[in-house]
Amino acid sequence: MYYYSLNEYLKSTFGEKVYKISLNGGMTCPNRDGTLSDKGCIFCSRGGSGEFSASSGLSITEQIEEGKQKIAAKSDCKKFIAYFQPFTNTYANKSYLRKVFTEAIGNPEIVALSIATRPDCLGEDVLKLIEELNTIKPVWVELGLQTIHRKTADYIRRCYELEVYDTAVNNLHKIGVTVITHVILGLPFETKDMMLKTVEYVGQRTDGIKLQLLHVLQNTDLLYDYNAGKFSTLSLEEYADILCDCIEILPSNVVIHRLTGDGDKKLLVAPMWSADKKRVLNTINKAFNERNIIQGRKAKGR
Repeated sequence: MYYYSLNEYLKSTFGEKVYKISLNGGMTCPNRDGTLSDKGCIFCSRGGSGEFSASSGLSITEQIEEGKQKIAAKSDCKKFIAYFQPFTNTYANKSYLRKVFTEAIGNPEIVALSIATRPDCLGEDVLKLIEELNTIKPVWVELGLQTIHRKTADYIRRCYELEVYDTAVNNLHKIGVTVITHVILGLPFETKDMMLKTVEYVGQRTDGIKLQLLHVLQNTDLLYDYNAGKFSTLSLEEYADILCDCIEILPSNVVIHRLTGDGDKKLLVAPMWSADKKRVLNTINKAFNERNIIQGRKAKGR
């Protein structure tokens, strides 16, 4: 069994190693500002999942330069992806979005633009802008779906229906834009079968997928339920096993952008094993070896 990794995709597309630079566009979210809710998703940190991005007080150009300097300490990479990460990065007026996105892709070392957003924040004006930008440099849109199951979606306060995701994917594909879908494994009260049904559903629609371990973080409502003993997080072995099953059901053309994720260690409450990145990767690799799962492009249909 072979899987199509992001690293492999980037090298085949751009001819060399490419790193993402996390950028902060200074936006918020309709699930935070009172439009839909003022509480946000139950698992989301106060930083809107942008703890590793630069300060919004810096210009986009300054953020890119800062990101390049950090990457230079570990790599001589010369090509980068501008990744607008925290909160909802299409939740602003079109003129502002044009300004920050154009500033990012105007940098000669930026080879692609990746925009993390909600499926319900892709109006016609935004889609037209994205279509225009996609003619200049490749644009990826990353959609935070997390689960297909309505009961879970209500629990995590996602505040949109599954059909909204389907519509967003269809609209983005119509304009030739790459779609990456975020899925959380280990959400409270979900069985392994439920998680795999989400992955199977997404795999039939998306171009890429990010598989993310559920982190319980400080200053989130999820922490209250965790401390109350309402749910437990996955063990490392359980997570590795579920990842193997996910890869086995994903179509061979779906690029796997993430197999796990790093929670901010200053905020992380559970599972604490996820903070030991070396152990996590070793365990995943061992599970892959035992299941004969190999990174490569020899799978049928490639």
